[in-house]
Amino acid sequence: MRRYLITLTILLLLNRYSSAQSIIKNDDSHIHYMGRVAVTDSATIFSWAGNSATINFTGTGVKALLKDEHGTNYFKVIVDGNVQPDIQLDSTKRLYTLASGLSSGKHNLVLFKRGEWAFGKTWFYQFVLDKDSRIEMAPAAKKRKIEFFGNSITCGYAVLDTAGKDRGTSPFEDNYIAYAATTARYFDAEYSCIAKSGIGVLVSWFPLIMPEMYDRLDATDANSKWDFKKYTPDVVVINLFQNDSWIVMQPQNPEFKHRFGTTPPGDDKIVAAYKDMVKNIRGKYPKAQIICVLGSMDATKEGSPWPGYIVQAVNQLKDKNIKTHFFPYKNTNGHPSKAEQKAMADDLISYIEKNIKW
Repeated sequence: MRRYLITLTILLLLNRYSSAQSIIKNDDSHIHYMGRVAVTDSATIFSWAGNSATINFTGTGVKALLKDEHGTNYFKVIVDGNVQPDIQLDSTKRLYTLASGLSSGKHNLVLFKRGEWAFGKTWFYQFVLDKDSRIEMAPAAKKRKIEFFGNSITCGYAVLDTAGKDRGTSPFEDNYIAYAATTARYFDAEYSCIAKSGIGVLVSWFPLIMPEMYDRLDATDANSKWDFKKYTPDVVVINLFQNDSWIVMQPQNPEFKHRFGTTPPGDDKIVAAYKDMVKNIRGKYPKAQIICVLGSMDATKEGSPWPGYIVQAVNQLKDKNIKTHFFPYKNTNGHPSKAEQKAMADDLISYIEKNIKW
């Protein structure tokens, strides 16, 4: 009888231990994060498009405890390299099933934020593994690192809008299939995306420009500064000026008045603003290869002066590791479609393969 009680006690303790191990808290070292995320004692805050959490585990299923700021964010779930149905979050703190019914054995799972910070933050509290599952070593950091600074094109604005209405709401934005994330996956690179729809270098459709946003952890807080020592990309891609190209022609626009008063910026001012922004980014990443791109919307159509402004700025910097590359004008309405984003990715991949050693 005594032996039976001892055995039963051990089994109960083991079961309790196993249950405890099925909860992987947000600050657990078995989780690998990508992008600018804020890891606190209680939760990890996802705000930027492309923020992700990755785990390796042995078992048959995983859930995640999440809470969304506005109940508008969508997340991709990728299991063993295969994209699963997206999950839409609500504003309650609750468990979401990410994967279930998997074959027994080792698996890899990625939880990826589709939309930009304008759709709100998401609080990630923990992964919960199914019974009899266990966490494995965190995925190793990838050898290559890339970072993108951009606008709606880089975010993946309206890429899921197959009706041609160019809708920029959360259901139609997907950073995962935009050219930036696609390029990062092709090179098996760590990925960081600092982008906001409507943003510019000199002027935006709202009171925030990239030179004011590029160094933030929380884009909504001017006092929230990112520690650039946490992530040092090998390659930086900057795709900006599309929004500037429109707003500088609209003297009645509130942001035109805010930034310029009544007089639009001249060529020299435009070139200087771009040059200063790139110089600031270069100061954070002295050894990075920087590619200043533009397109594939109408800022690169024939006769546009905006590619020339970028060329002038880069030439003035006199830095052999800062290059220019321009996407062909897509010559269709609205933002890039899924196929057009894929064409941009193919174009950028080809350029990097031919011109960048990393």
